[in-house]
Amino acid sequence: MISSLVAWLFNLVARLPLSVVHRLGAVVGKLTYRLSDKYAERMRENLGYAWKGRPQADFRKVLNTGIVEAGKGAVELLWIWCRPLAEVTASVKACYGWEHIEAARVRGKGIIFLTPHLGCFDVSALYVAEHMPLTVLYRPPKLVWLEQVMRSGRERAQLRLARTDVGGVRQLYKALKRAEAIGLLPDQVPGNGEGEWADFFGRPAYTMTLIGRLVKSSGASVVMTSAERLTHGSGYILRFTPLDFIADSPISRQVNVALEELVLMNPAQYLWSYNRYKIPAGIKPASTQDVNPI
Repeated sequence: MISSLVAWLFNLVARLPLSVVHRLGAVVGKLTYRLSDKYAERMRENLGYAWKGRPQADFRKVLNTGIVEAGKGAVELLWIWCRPLAEVTASVKACYGWEHIEAARVRGKGIIFLTPHLGCFDVSALYVAEHMPLTVLYRPPKLVWLEQVMRSGRERAQLRLARTDVGGVRQLYKALKRAEAIGLLPDQVPGNGEGEWADFFGRPAYTMTLIGRLVKSSGASVVMTSAERLTHGSGYILRFTPLDFIADSPISRQVNVALEELVLMNPAQYLWSYNRYKIPAGIKPASTQDVNPI
């Protein structure tokens, strides 16, 4: 009964124009910040690490805008998942760096898209999947009915989802072996034994080692991806930037450095409420010796 009611509400919101969805999301973002002390504290704390040494006035501006953008990001997922695919991908108004994707396809080693919690990361995956097969690693939500909605909204065009388990990782390796593309959230906190400590904005963050293993086994091209949310619900801008790694330097830290640079280009649209610095169960807190330098 509850799932049916929520599904009806999802579809109702999805029928609204994107501009209205974003206005609704702005309200949701502000309410969430005001009603959840834990949520608000995490946003301020995480942004504070990134903003050390920068003007306090700018911190308040980014925080206030970030509160609104976080709400937009949550509500727009209903629009992305439930609207016709052609309408979703048509919301992409500009695409920069696609030539790097074409060059990577010519190399024939596969492509690893790294898409952090920045802007509307779902729209970038669907856009790419209209042009090539794409397997994306995802962590299933705790609510079974929500996973069904999410999968139906994401698994369109040539996009396929792979769970964050052994079977899902195996799907990624197989896709790269076929010279296809895969997608990961590089700032998603991995589970026990699947990561290592690496600085992110000056604080140790448990960072996935899977990216490095995939690169070394396949020789695939790595592309950092972001989808900037435009004002007034007018759509999105996609940006693709190739990422080349320095030999004999930890890939996890190099990924985090690239993430820092990307986030600071558009800090208000980064999901500062995400618990990036959490300590997974069974993992010892980081010490100086544990953290990978660049």
